[in-house]
Amino acid sequence: MVRFRRAGSTERQQLKWFLYPVSLFLVGLTGAAIAQNDVVWTVALVGLTAIPIGAGFAILRYRLFDIDVVINRTLVYASLSVVLGALYVGMVLFLQALLSPITQNNAPAVALSTLTVAALFGPVRHRSQAVVDRRFYRARYDAERTLAEFAAGLRNEVDLEALTAELRRASMEALQPARATIWLRGHGE
Repeated sequence: MVRFRRAGSTERQQLKWFLYPVSLFLVGLTGAAIAQNDVVWTVALVGLTAIPIGAGFAILRYRLFDIDVVINRTLVYASLSVVLGALYVGMVLFLQALLSPITQNNAPAVALSTLTVAALFGPVRHRSQAVVDRRFYRARYDAERTLAEFAAGLRNEVDLEALTAELRRASMEALQPARATIWLRGHGE
């Protein structure tokens, strides 16, 4: 309620589209718990199915979320889930076949597989993010790579003219403006 009262008109519309189906679901669920009636359960289920529809309207019509971020995260975490899930299942099956004659149960195979997947979560997520950025968000990937190259070149450059030319080249490549001008303050200032 506090956020709704402080929000601007666009954010209020976003919240309305999302909160209306949520409130319909909560009222229907409360009524169904009290009345134990099939009609009230139907209202609760309609409210439940309306939540993603309302969220979709808020997202698409009023830009509740930056849809590119949602798509990016979906691609990263879906690929992460597939890779780590396949790795986990493969490791469990392999370690069970390897360790079952020795241990007589599956607990060590499951524990080792779980620890391995947990340890690989961060590196695989970073790699997956890099692959998604390189494949689907090429401009962002190229800009980050250009800035990293520029930063590496800065460490060894002392000539002001060469530095200015390199800065202009990096900004033109990363941002692709129509033109670029660099102003430098005088040495005595």
